[in-house]
Amino acid sequence: MTTTKRSAAPSPAAVLGPRALNRATLERQLLLRRSPMPAVDAVGHLLGLQAQNVKPPYYALAARLDGFTPEALSRPMSEREVVRIVTMRSTIHTHTVRDCLTLRPLVQPARDRELKQFREGLAGVDPDRLAALARDLVEAEPRTMKQLREALLREWPDADPGALAVAARCKLPLVQVTPRGLWGRSGQVRLTTAEHWLGRPAEPSPTTPDETVLRYLAAFGPASVKDMQTWAGLTWLREAFERLRPRLVTFRDESGVELFDLPDAPRPDPGTPAPPRFLPEFDNLLLSHADRTRVVPPEYRGRSWQGNVAHRTLLVDGFLAGLWRLDEDALVVEPFGRLDAARREEVAAEGERMLRVMHPGAAYDIRFGTVRG
Repeated sequence: MTTTKRSAAPSPAAVLGPRALNRATLERQLLLRRSPMPAVDAVGHLLGLQAQNVKPPYYALAARLDGFTPEALSRPMSEREVVRIVTMRSTIHTHTVRDCLTLRPLVQPARDRELKQFREGLAGVDPDRLAALARDLVEAEPRTMKQLREALLREWPDADPGALAVAARCKLPLVQVTPRGLWGRSGQVRLTTAEHWLGRPAEPSPTTPDETVLRYLAAFGPASVKDMQTWAGLTWLREAFERLRPRLVTFRDESGVELFDLPDAPRPDPGTPAPPRFLPEFDNLLLSHADRTRVVPPEYRGRSWQGNVAHRTLLVDGFLAGLWRLDEDALVVEPFGRLDAARREEVAAEGERMLRVMHPGAAYDIRFGTVRG
């Protein structure tokens, strides 16, 4: 009599709860403890910093890096080691030169989809002709969006002016030239191509997003396919995760969603202390997952936004716990719930540190404002 040996059923994936995911993500986001890495290296590790406004990347690094000063980002930006360009989710990011030249081609399909939204205003416009003309214009001299609109309108007087400028931004990798983006400086948004600004040719579009998947997991994991698609603004990443599956480990969240991760990536104990952190508006920590409960408690969902305006956010014990702002003479902290005396002291100490780093020599009080309901 022969017996058939049955193969063992695969072991069920371990479940990671919100606190486990929180601590893993904070560690990779350099928010459990400040990192000594240089600012440019941190920008690369984090795959860019949200930069819809000028100041957020500076505050983002102040929360993450030991010894950071605004000059540590302003200097490499003035020396063209980092740039401001539209990439993920059609938003402006501060990127290293390498990521400017590689991530932008990766997300180009999303920019192509965005362009289709303006097809009514672009009736009769040849997109390739528009891209060539726009390139000539901005490489001859950096242009504001207004100047670009007006120049393109002379070629297509019946087109929608706003659609023409958006089309140029979608078709070309346009960077914002300095002094825009420098700490303590002002300047209009003026645009030229990344290739012209950096003196380097564009790199070919990656044949696969595999390397970026691995880098995303290193900065934001453990994460689902949908999480990364939310971060990138892309919809076709499942194949890459499946291709990489033999090199990855998998978990489940409490809802049963499969999460992928790098085998050797840090996954700290859920009880690891997480100090308070003052984050800027649009920080990618709060925007780069489809399921944001690893950072945003369900009861506070939507509380860091009002219309199209994002507020500066406060983390307490690793989770969204309130908002903050700088008034003329005070750092005003507005917690969503009650903070006990020990937590208030920790938050105040972190606030004092942030002020010393970002506003040395300025006199600010620290006030706890009205608790938001």
